[in-house]
Amino acid sequence: MQARISVGLAQLGLTPPPQAAAQLARYGQLLLEQNQVMNLTAITDPDQVVDLHFLDCAALLTIGEDFHKKTLIDVGTGAGFPGLPLKILEPSLSVTLLDSLGKRVNWLSSVCEALTLDKAACLHARAEEQALEAGFRDSFDFAVSRAVASLELLSELCLPYVKVGGKFLAMKSVDSGAETEGATRAIAKLGGRLLPRVDYTIPGTEIVHRVVVVEKISPTPKGFPRRWAKMQKAPL
Repeated sequence: MQARISVGLAQLGLTPPPQAAAQLARYGQLLLEQNQVMNLTAITDPDQVVDLHFLDCAALLTIGEDFHKKTLIDVGTGAGFPGLPLKILEPSLSVTLLDSLGKRVNWLSSVCEALTLDKAACLHARAEEQALEAGFRDSFDFAVSRAVASLELLSELCLPYVKVGGKFLAMKSVDSGAETEGATRAIAKLGGRLLPRVDYTIPGTEIVHRVVVVEKISPTPKGFPRRWAKMQKAPL
């Protein structure tokens, strides 16, 4: 696994810290072990874990954004994607891994401890509630999400966390053009604007994925995000 990680990172044009490949390989081992008793990922082949999780997440470091010494919140992080690989590959990044399932958050905390990561907080909370808290709202350089939800819903959950001048990065499929177009009005209402999308190919595969980039240009108005049931019932 470690050798495949090193090759893939090189193919992305990344020069990670010396310990990063070994840390990612250990993360992958812990993920596959825990996945036997907890539903963390449908991907159980080690090579596919490298390609479809680690290298897919690592590609965010190639899209032209500066992550050095920045703050990032991963909303709905699940098994830690993309926030934890980003932290491993850019150690200066201060990362908050947020998820609504306590068991996942506890496991992520144990992974961060096993990998001796600092400036990596694991937070058990609902995204729409935590975004209302001081120190979180309009506070992060980046919010990222790999969650399976529509872009307008993700924007309402994630943009409130981003400071003015920061970015929300949504990891989407390459055929998400109509979804992105449909979210334009919601993004504007939440204080953001769409920037040019970035498509990339995962090394060692023919899979093309997309990063939808949203810049925060004004504070998110009071009243957002709404309760989850309201968001689902009446999308912006």
